Amino acid sequence: MKGISSKKEQGISYWILVLPAVLFYFAVMTFPTVFSVFLSLTNYKGGSLFTKGAITFAGFKNYIKVFQDSLFYLSLKNNLLIVLVSVLGQLPLGFALAYILSRGLVKGKDFFQTMIYLPCVISSVVIGILWQSFFSAHGAFQEIMQFFNPSHQWSMNKAPMIPVLFVMLWMYTGTYLIIFLANIQKIDPQIIEASKIDGAGEGQTLRYIIFPSLSGVFVTSAILAISGSLKSFDLLYIMTAGGPAKQTNILSIYMFDKAFRGAPDYPMANAISTIMVLISFILIIVIQLLEKRFGGKEE
Repeated sequence: MKGISSKKEQGISYWILVLPAVLFYFAVMTFPTVFSVFLSLTNYKGGSLFTKGAITFAGFKNYIKVFQDSLFYLSLKNNLLIVLVSVLGQLPLGFALAYILSRGLVKGKDFFQTMIYLPCVISSVVIGILWQSFFSAHGAFQEIMQFFNPSHQWSMNKAPMIPVLFVMLWMYTGTYLIIFLANIQKIDPQIIEASKIDGAGEGQTLRYIIFPSLSGVFVTSAILAISGSLKSFDLLYIMTAGGPAKQTNILSIYMFDKAFRGAPDYPMANAISTIMVLISFILIIVIQLLEKRFGGKEE
């Protein structure tokens, strides 16, 4: 009887400890997500949710409207560019810098580590304002270009996404530098020393020891990069607000415009957010499949 009573008490204690976190997660994550999907299937126009006729079922009408809007495809293309720069730019660059610093290939490790990570601790609003001023028609970039070529006239209309992608690469690479640096330092240095004694070069050590040991870290970092890229809003909104002429629109700004600018279209905005979540899941699944196919096993 004592054993049964003890197990029952453990179960009660477990639920007492876990239930607040479960309820909190349901309140701030699960319920808003489910309700967002529900709203995307309605004709809700705003106002009280409990007014008779305020919510009527519309099926996939709002999703069809999204896929018929050319601005959606422009926003999706820009988002995918940001994903590519994040996964194929920030991750490799962060890893390369982490490897160089961890192997002591340059002096001043602490200085470079601090300087590379510094943009990550500055407010994205502040960074957006600074870089927007830098790339403006009368900003420092224009002055630099005219110094080398007096006839040059820089305009954001020519390639508006390039400055945005550059700033994102500069700003977030430091995050992956810290992630990779911490995990490289977890690798037993005796294994690397043994490989050098056996005649392995720097490239072979990198390929056969460090890469396989960090395969899981690459996947986790890629998932973080994808989710961060799809929900990016503040930096780009401050720099361009989707302009000029919507050329730098991304899905989050597209959703914001539908929900809060002009005549609000809440169901369509929620349909866009649901599509963003589905795209994120698809990209994450692709990353995981690639890791299973080509990745190594962490020690």
